[in-house]
Amino acid sequence: MNYIKYIFIFFIFITSFACNDQLDLPSDGRITMDEVFSDYNRTRGYLNSCYGYAPKPYMDRASYTDEAQDADDVTPGSNYVVWYGGNVTPTSYPSYSADGSPWNSLYEGIRKCNVFLENIETATVYATEEEKASWKAQAHTLRALYYLQLIKRYGGVPIFNTPLEIGHDFSTDTKASFAEVVDFILKDCDIALSFPAGRDGFSWDIYDNQYGIMTRAVAYAIKSQAVTYAASDLWSDGTYSWEDATAINAEALSQCLNNGYELFNIETSADIAQNAYALYFITSSNDQRAVDKETIYHWGDQMQVWKYAGLPTNDGMERTGPCPTQGLVDSYEMSNGQSPILGYSDSDKLVPIVNPNSGYDPENPYLNRDPRFYVSIYYNGAVRYLDQPEGKKVETFVGGAEEISSTNRRNTRTGYYLRKFNNYQSGLNNNGDGAIRLFRLAELYLNFAESAYQSSGPDVVISSNGISMSARDAVNAVRERAGMPDFPSGMSASEFQEKYRNERKIELAFEEHRFFDVRRWNILNETDKFVTGMRITNEEGDTNYQRFRFDNRGSAADKYLRYPIDQAEVNKIVGLTGENWQNPGWLD
Repeated sequence: MNYIKYIFIFFIFITSFACNDQLDLPSDGRITMDEVFSDYNRTRGYLNSCYGYAPKPYMDRASYTDEAQDADDVTPGSNYVVWYGGNVTPTSYPSYSADGSPWNSLYEGIRKCNVFLENIETATVYATEEEKASWKAQAHTLRALYYLQLIKRYGGVPIFNTPLEIGHDFSTDTKASFAEVVDFILKDCDIALSFPAGRDGFSWDIYDNQYGIMTRAVAYAIKSQAVTYAASDLWSDGTYSWEDATAINAEALSQCLNNGYELFNIETSADIAQNAYALYFITSSNDQRAVDKETIYHWGDQMQVWKYAGLPTNDGMERTGPCPTQGLVDSYEMSNGQSPILGYSDSDKLVPIVNPNSGYDPENPYLNRDPRFYVSIYYNGAVRYLDQPEGKKVETFVGGAEEISSTNRRNTRTGYYLRKFNNYQSGLNNNGDGAIRLFRLAELYLNFAESAYQSSGPDVVISSNGISMSARDAVNAVRERAGMPDFPSGMSASEFQEKYRNERKIELAFEEHRFFDVRRWNILNETDKFVTGMRITNEEGDTNYQRFRFDNRGSAADKYLRYPIDQAEVNKIVGLTGENWQNPGWLD
């Protein structure tokens, strides 16, 4: 018996069942499971209740990475004071992490899916076989999604594929490895994909009143992310090679491309958004893929960037939230595709080594950068209102309207503000800001590129599962939409890796990927040890740029590679069995 078994005894069977509604157990005799699954609306209702257990992505996770330093680090006892100080414990982790401790919620979602899948097999509900197949496919895909969210946070976890009986013998259960859970995830997705497509089946398309439903594209996206993680440094145990990952990623990408998915590349007026990349993040994906053909799954609330990550000159703003770091700014290439900064000549990263071939000017550092830079970050001199290009510009310099501050959470801590997802027209009376997509097509391109360069090299064309492209081709497709030059040919695997990881950092900035990427690559102690900012002063017409660094972050320690299991649950199971399944580094 182990701590996870104890959680299931005490949480699932006591807390969850005690709080369930009448669809779960016939506890008071009013309704039985047979009655639930003999009625069309009740069956659909139970399936609907299987949704909603995955943590929703949100911009604040950027502050837990090297992408941002949160302005709330000046507030005593804030999440960021504790996190940056490395003072989180297994007991306090749920109070200070980006999404609490979603363990119980995810397993509750898994339990719901298990109950549905078991009962639908013998259900007497009147529905077409095609519709029943769709329901099963959705439940299998949801269960795969929940296990994916578990392992990317906690590592290996127990697998439960049937509802647990009250008298279940937990002593027979084991903690599965990361790869074993990925096996299960892939199998669930393949089962879902084995059911027929079509309007009443497990469809590629989204119809009326189906926003947020599981689709075939979601199943492929889950497979792609799961296998890419399984082949990565932190999680790889040899079960999944990069060749395996390339085959699965090729299938996922080709299937989506062949079924109407494409990178969002809608032309836009300059006074609405700077480019297609900017427009994408303020465009609703709830359009049945009429306009937004890139989003695979949108599981995130519309954010209020203007209010919770805003500029102090926004009426009604409360705090400035995640402030982009100088290190992130340095990562944006020049518009010619050259890296402006080749590294740093000091350990504090305050003296950059300028690439002489890039065209970067330290006295005019924001000129001629990757177009995604202007979309994602408000910098000193940035045009605030796109419909007034000669009007108000952002002033982050000392004494400016949006000046840097080391004491006020309504002002930038780093010299920069978040712009991605922000519609400049948003404010007190109109929120036009966007939301983070859980899966989008650009990630599938990048996942394929990552596995392909690892398995075959940057330039080798992979012909597999209906796709024919190289790792470089896949990255270039993403860069083309952004208006950036192609990666050069002939790079070594190590050169490509450095440039690829930077590309992923930029394309997916502030979308929660960075937090998990640096962990699966096992480079957390390199990237997150400390971050830097830019202090700008204007003296008699001269603009001076001065880099500075923040204190070291205790959250770069290896134990932060994984979430801890809630210590209270661990203590209970240790007391019962002597076993301690707590994650590495969290045992104290």
